[in-house]
Amino acid sequence: MLPKLISKSTHAYLDYPVAVGLIVLPSVLGLGESHPYAFWLSMFTGIAAFILTLLTDHHLGIFRVLSYKFHLAADFMVGLVFVAAPFILGFSGIDAIYYWLLGGTVLGVVSMHQPDVVAQPA
Repeated sequence: MLPKLISKSTHAYLDYPVAVGLIVLPSVLGLGESHPYAFWLSMFTGIAAFILTLLTDHHLGIFRVLSYKFHLAADFMVGLVFVAAPFILGFSGIDAIYYWLLGGTVLGVVSMHQPDVVAQPA
């Protein structure tokens, strides 16, 4: 079992730079050599992640209409999609490595989140 090192606050601070990275890295790394979707999947996921973060109920969310639990579920699904995408869409080379690394990292971060502490009545 992985240690629970990622608090809601820490996760919130990671969200915006990760979203920007998902948007910028496909161009920087030249993704799309094996399949054009390798470029666009990251771009669209980054835009969606940025919007999700804006809407999440944590201290860095702007509109706070989506629960943090929903946010974690969405992150988990992204991790699964990223790990599976190279197999399903036929990515190879840097395209496959990018998605496997990011997918595994996202799944690791989600699995290491600290549950919210609920105060028990005395």
